[in-house]
Amino acid sequence: MKLNIIKIGGNVIDNPRSCKQFLEDFAALEGSKILIHGGGKVATKIAVKLDVETKMVDGRRITDLPMLEVVTMVYGGLVNKQIVAQLQALGCNALGLTGADGGVILAKKRAVKDIDYGYVGDVEKVNAPLIDNFLKNELTPIFAPLTFDKEGNMLNTNADTQASSVAVAMAEQYEVNLIYCFEKKGVLSNPDDDDSVIPQLTPSIYADYKASGVINAGMIPKLDNAFAALQRGVAKVTICHADELKQAVAEGTRGTQIIL
Repeated sequence: MKLNIIKIGGNVIDNPRSCKQFLEDFAALEGSKILIHGGGKVATKIAVKLDVETKMVDGRRITDLPMLEVVTMVYGGLVNKQIVAQLQALGCNALGLTGADGGVILAKKRAVKDIDYGYVGDVEKVNAPLIDNFLKNELTPIFAPLTFDKEGNMLNTNADTQASSVAVAMAEQYEVNLIYCFEKKGVLSNPDDDDSVIPQLTPSIYADYKASGVINAGMIPKLDNAFAALQRGVAKVTICHADELKQAVAEGTRGTQIIL
């Protein structure tokens, strides 16, 4: 059985036109599917209204207790439920979830090394049988980038990592196609040229691009998660523009193909 697992980036969610088009394309996909969404800039806007300071280090959010309350409300509430409502209107029977719901994604609070990221979670376990039950009951899980730990804390969790973890867990039962959709056409060899898509990335090519600095910053954890998914049983991984979701699923030739 085939299963499409799609991760959609926050920049697409922040753009009403792009988000609308993406959700229409996602709803139209046939067969079993799962969506993991990023947070976007909504949490930062809401934090300002609530007088909660936003702290970032190298583009990553520091999640202290006040910010944890904000991201739980925004990611698990506002953003997730808006997506679910739009998908329901499109005929997709969507089920909005955080990792805490049904204990579906257990994580642990990230250990402090050079930087204390606060209440940020690293995934420990995915309850694949529960997700399988949702799919068999014709429900489409829509995951917010939130997990929980054994102490009962909600944890802010990188959506790319969450998508990879869910894909690996489901690969024991399904032929999983993992697609990372965002605002670019794929992994670019020139960040200033949207058409400079690298069609295929192998570990050696990836290492060369990293060493030269062509691939850097936020793209590195996305690609690390992509390669890790393939190494642990996921059948196919693609990174592409959100507008090319249907083509990427049907043809598997759009964007950047990740290959071992």
